[in-house]
Amino acid sequence: MVNIRTVAVIGSGTMGAGIADVAASHGHQVLIYDIAADAISRAVDGIRARLASRVARGKLSADASGQILARLIPVTDIEALAAADLVIEAASERLEVKKALFAKLADVCPAQTLLTSNTSSISITAIAAEIRHPERVAGLHFFNPAPVMKLVEVVSGLATSSEVTDALCELAMNWGKQPVRCQSTPGFIVNRVARPFYSEAWRALEEQVATPETIDAALREGGGFPMGPLELTDMIGQDVNFAVTCSVFNAFWQERRFLPSLVQQELVLAGRLGKKSGKGVYDWHADRPAVQWSASVSDSNPVRVEKISDSVTRIDELLLIETQGETAQSLAVKHNRPVVVVDRIERDVAVIAAAFSNPDSVTRKAIGYLQQQGNRVVQIADYPGLLVWRTVAMIANEALDALQKGVASEKDIDTAMRLGVNYPSGPIAWGERLGWQRLLTLLENLQRHYGEERYRPCSLLRQRALLECSYES
Repeated sequence: MVNIRTVAVIGSGTMGAGIADVAASHGHQVLIYDIAADAISRAVDGIRARLASRVARGKLSADASGQILARLIPVTDIEALAAADLVIEAASERLEVKKALFAKLADVCPAQTLLTSNTSSISITAIAAEIRHPERVAGLHFFNPAPVMKLVEVVSGLATSSEVTDALCELAMNWGKQPVRCQSTPGFIVNRVARPFYSEAWRALEEQVATPETIDAALREGGGFPMGPLELTDMIGQDVNFAVTCSVFNAFWQERRFLPSLVQQELVLAGRLGKKSGKGVYDWHADRPAVQWSASVSDSNPVRVEKISDSVTRIDELLLIETQGETAQSLAVKHNRPVVVVDRIERDVAVIAAAFSNPDSVTRKAIGYLQQQGNRVVQIADYPGLLVWRTVAMIANEALDALQKGVASEKDIDTAMRLGVNYPSGPIAWGERLGWQRLLTLLENLQRHYGEERYRPCSLLRQRALLECSYES
């Protein structure tokens, strides 16, 4: 394999500049290519500013900063990229643009030059299909900001050689990154497995289950995710997030579990793109609306509490049931008594829904009980699976589907989701801990409730649930 000394980065936007920063900081001469010289200048100025900040904080010496900057070489003639041992393309996310660019690179660069794309979802197989030596083409997908985020997805197209992916994984580790290997499939690992995190939040918003701030608080404070899904799409940019969802949806032949949201489309059409435009789901020029937590219940009348099982508690005549994907009202009819369902409690936040037929005084008993356990309580509409449980179930199901179809190993899927989007746990490890049978039951109940293929459990989930039951017996 070629010894990688000179790295070319195509594109001087945020990702291109970040990748150039990483490569130069690890001793490589870096050719920054763009058709616009002023764009390269802005990229280098941005890198200079970041380095200056590190020097000011004592994280880098002034001499080292100067050496890094000296390794950055602006290039506006693509023929100059013939000197590169590795090319990393970080340009437009359009297949026809990438195919034309890689065809040119294949003509310009020697056969041993590794040609890679930082694409987040476009097929590496398609990019490499019509060029000479397609075995040297791979995906090298960094996460934003590239100098900070540890994860790099190393993506193999149909023709990519194992020697090329081995070399790219070794290079990523030398750059202080954690590489994960995956096959070229829509969304690769992270942008595929993460889709339910967003789509289930959009669905809850569409069905007017709760306010955006409540949905975000449930996933952030109740589920342990670093950000709520709606605020995260505002940070990413509604246009960017919506485009990735549409790309994955269409690439999977309109598979319903990747269905884009009409509410998100409306935001994009209105130019409400999130933080960068000032408005999205939230108004970024105003204070964030507060979550309407339930008022403290201070009923002096004693209640009789009995633990029926790990997921069911009787409080006088009321059943408090941890959700398994059925509505509180359907459970109230089934048990012929008042029911309150409660979401998965990872921290000190309890999201609940009450049966319509419950007297308010009875529902308040559940609120008071949960508050006595040290939880802040918020009540939402009667919604099957609530917010955290159904989101985690969908993410774990998608992770298992990717595993079963050979996209990546179990270890790499979990690593990718922890490092790429900072999930509190890898989804497969999470599913193992929560129980596969529990997740299977929840998804089957959701599928029955909606009558949609969207919630179809994958076959590997069914297999793991069966194995779990056989071990327990």
